[in-house]
Amino acid sequence: MKPAKLLLLAGDFVEDYEIMVPFQALQMVGHTVDAVCPGKKKGEQVRTAIHDFEGDQTYSEKRGHNFTLNASFDEVVPASYDGLVIPGGRAPEYLRLNPRVLEMVRHFDKANKPIAALCHGAQLLAAANVLKGRKLNCYPACAPEVELAGGTFVKVEFSEAVVDGKLVTGPAWTAHPAWLQKFLEVLAAHLGA
Repeated sequence: MKPAKLLLLAGDFVEDYEIMVPFQALQMVGHTVDAVCPGKKKGEQVRTAIHDFEGDQTYSEKRGHNFTLNASFDEVVPASYDGLVIPGGRAPEYLRLNPRVLEMVRHFDKANKPIAALCHGAQLLAAANVLKGRKLNCYPACAPEVELAGGTFVKVEFSEAVVDGKLVTGPAWTAHPAWLQKFLEVLAAHLGA
């Protein structure tokens, strides 16, 4: 596969596994991944949250690691990237209030570039108004937002992922193997590899 340049949108209390695993795995297979956060520069950090499924009515949340950003948000030129990665956690809840973040998401959608969104990452897609007529998955508590934004929530097991064109989505970090595999397939097809 040709190497791709990918943009990863992060923020404080992004889900720990959902940023760490794709960031490292996508680099491991040869891609460049620029992790950015509004208001922060290369070398600064975001705090992560660890979400787990421990038998409660919803996930539990604990403090995770510090994740060091490797690019500066203010220097991002979306047209220079081949694809977008949106991890979940708490970050999408407030990142969706940032007009520049929403513009970035819209760029990837309009340019028909691969987008991988996991868990609460669907909140950014809904807020950017890019879900009309799309089928996707996310953390089930975000399904109403998906439907209100004109998308169709597809229920799958927590280990599965959904592909609709160049949009790859999944319910949580438990879907990493399927989600990353499908995203790599979509990315390879997009790059003509």
